[in-house]
Amino acid sequence: SSSLLLLSAAACLMSSVPELCVAFSPLPSNLQTSSSSASAATALFGSKVGIFYGTSTGSTEEVAYLISEEFGSDVASEPIEIDAVADTVASEFAKYDALVVGTPTWNTGADMERSGTGWDEIYYSTMEELNISGKKVAVFGLGDSVSYGENYADAAGELHDVFENLGCQMLGYTSQEGYLHEASKSIRGDKFCGLLCDNVNQEEETNGRVEKWIDQLIGEGILEGGSAGDSASSEPAPAVVDVTAELEENSILMEESIAAHSSAGDGFEPHYNPRSGVTMWTSGDGKTCYYTKETTKMSVSP
Repeated sequence: SSSLLLLSAAACLMSSVPELCVAFSPLPSNLQTSSSSASAATALFGSKVGIFYGTSTGSTEEVAYLISEEFGSDVASEPIEIDAVADTVASEFAKYDALVVGTPTWNTGADMERSGTGWDEIYYSTMEELNISGKKVAVFGLGDSVSYGENYADAAGELHDVFENLGCQMLGYTSQEGYLHEASKSIRGDKFCGLLCDNVNQEEETNGRVEKWIDQLIGEGILEGGSAGDSASSEPAPAVVDVTAELEENSILMEESIAAHSSAGDGFEPHYNPRSGVTMWTSGDGKTCYYTKETTKMSVSP
């Protein structure tokens, strides 16, 4: 037989002529998951990636725009030149859950400040004061792997190390396969510390390398939630629950309540609305009402 679906178990004052009492009780807090889950999904997919770069000739800026476009404007910022935000870098970085940062190499062979851009001005001053431990960061760099084959894209390694020393979660390490270099200060283990592009000798490879790298970063979780530093203080997303059992239990309670009142001599009288399929049950004294609806057993997907 069909089960009774509880629409409202609210008691209400009734006049001598029963009127429709529209009262809908909220679901218990443990069942109110739809909006919470939607918020969690919004937080997940609305995570923003800040794209920051330094440049001298514009090549690093070009790759920064390719990266931003590959992520999509709903995920990534427009590329931001580090020189423009050097004085406000802390507040700029704080706007984003994750960072993608890029640099060329100009001070070839140098032990530090290798980029020849605004990054060099803040590495060992402003950036040392940043509190960004746990933030997800990926590095990209440009260089000439033929003319400077022994120092290919060295500055990307320094950029990587500065963020890693701040406690950031570094992502996006890539294979050296297919490049023309002999050595690089950007190698960590047997991989590059990020995406390296050679727009002098292998410009035709850049688009494909960017696309593959963005897929890799997404696979590594760059868009998942906030930074690791924020996650400790964040509430976990509420679990989605199956409300079927709860609804069936309430329906049984409703039936038992109606039966109890009926046996007590103040039985409920049904008032069925064929258009809506809802039955309003009014007590004999006119002071209490319930609403039920005849329906087949409902299945609620988790």
